[in-house]
Amino acid sequence: MPLPDFQMFANRLAKMQRHLGKWARREGITCYRVYDADIPEFPLAVDRYDNCLHVAEYQRDHPLDEEEYRIWRSGCRQILADTLEVAHEDIYFKSRSRQKGTAQYEKQALLARELVVQEDGLNFKINLSDYLDTGLFLDHRPTRRMVRERSMGKSVLNLFAYTGAFTVHAAAGGANATTTIDMSATYLDWARHNLRLNELEDPNHRFLQADVTTWLRDSPEEDPYDLIVLDPPTFSNSKRMRYAFDIQTEYPYLINRCLQRLRPGGTLFFSTNFRKFRLDPDRIWGGARITDISEKTIPPDFRNKKIHYCFELFKEHA
Repeated sequence: MPLPDFQMFANRLAKMQRHLGKWARREGITCYRVYDADIPEFPLAVDRYDNCLHVAEYQRDHPLDEEEYRIWRSGCRQILADTLEVAHEDIYFKSRSRQKGTAQYEKQALLARELVVQEDGLNFKINLSDYLDTGLFLDHRPTRRMVRERSMGKSVLNLFAYTGAFTVHAAAGGANATTTIDMSATYLDWARHNLRLNELEDPNHRFLQADVTTWLRDSPEEDPYDLIVLDPPTFSNSKRMRYAFDIQTEYPYLINRCLQRLRPGGTLFFSTNFRKFRLDPDRIWGGARITDISEKTIPPDFRNKKIHYCFELFKEHA
């Protein structure tokens, strides 16, 4: 079977790099998505991190035999190197399929190819080699900006915090205090490192290793928060959790528990990347005003407008 048209792929890459490169410089960011599976024969997500590429190949049914596939993948790598002017050793290919449990977040290598990249004047450590993802979800760039803009003088809670990017933006925005919670000690250390990179360390920025679902149920309710970020995984069956987690089942519990810990007049940002997600307002506590802000929170370098859903919940009264 004939291979796909590599020149078509090269032309698309060149066009998007010209357009998005200018946009990224204006925005003050050094990491962005250059190519978003725009051509069916090339189902890749190509993210640029300075002079390196992180390339995720989406799992698909294709008509290529094993040798044809090897040639196709090698051809893709060559086109990426030539068109985007990146050295072969700076291209990191990953295969992306539906992840089970915590596979998305587990170490897959020990190469430790790390960089510090910039977003809105802030610095973040990313790891190109060792995990399926890099440590910074580029599709939530606008959401992080919203959090930063609303954090002045606020107390902020960041749940399922991953590497703490929302915490960094909140601290940079003048938050009085932040609480960052994740089940992974590795990611909490990474989050602390990101704060240090930006000279934002402070005793009022605290970190807690915990299962968020259990913490919301069992921990004493302290002073309420002004702003909460809730960005849970879609699924998880981690041994450290009491039971398998499914966001479509668990979201009412998570949201309602967060609203209990939110001060009247406070805001909860809830997001999920589950493509089939549906939010039923009748299952959410009646004191919250819910706004779907998904469209506002997806940046222009992501052509897939279903990369995530995002909702703003405003707590009107106690």
